Amino acid sequence: MDTLSQLKSELEGEFQTTKKFIELFPEGKNDYAPHEKSMKMMPLATHLVEVFEWPNTILNTSELDFAKGGYQPTVLSTKEDLLKKLDNDYQSGKAALEKASEDQLNPSWTIKNDGHELASWTKYGAIRHALNQITHHRAQLGVYYRLNNIPLPGSYGPSADQQSF
Repeated sequence: MDTLSQLKSELEGEFQTTKKFIELFPEGKNDYAPHEKSMKMMPLATHLVEVFEWPNTILNTSELDFAKGGYQPTVLSTKEDLLKKLDNDYQSGKAALEKASEDQLNPSWTIKNDGHELASWTKYGAIRHALNQITHHRAQLGVYYRLNNIPLPGSYGPSADQQSF
């Protein structure tokens, strides 16, 4: 089985679907959140698009320790910023998968906070987790859109707002 080509194909499909959602990002709603415990819309969308870079980070490191400054969230403010970040991070993740070998998917990759292990997977598992994160956060964004009467594009088929596929 050619795992890398499957991961590249899935990343590309998720990119195309996510791009449709980001193209609809509403100006003036950056600070919208459906609940006081919910992430605001712009930070949620920013996190969603930066996940596309994760295959690069995962394939080129063995761990991410939040307390050691290994991750700093990006701060964006416009739809154009989101679209540019999405494209750049997708290209980075795609390039990492294109130059990787199947054997590079086997070593472990770990998320830590100040040395405390939060989660650990094979690099393949970590990339799968990243792809799942894309779907999860895009669905969250879809709820935010629905609550703001923003028509949703189809993801894996038609939506209630977009019947064509």
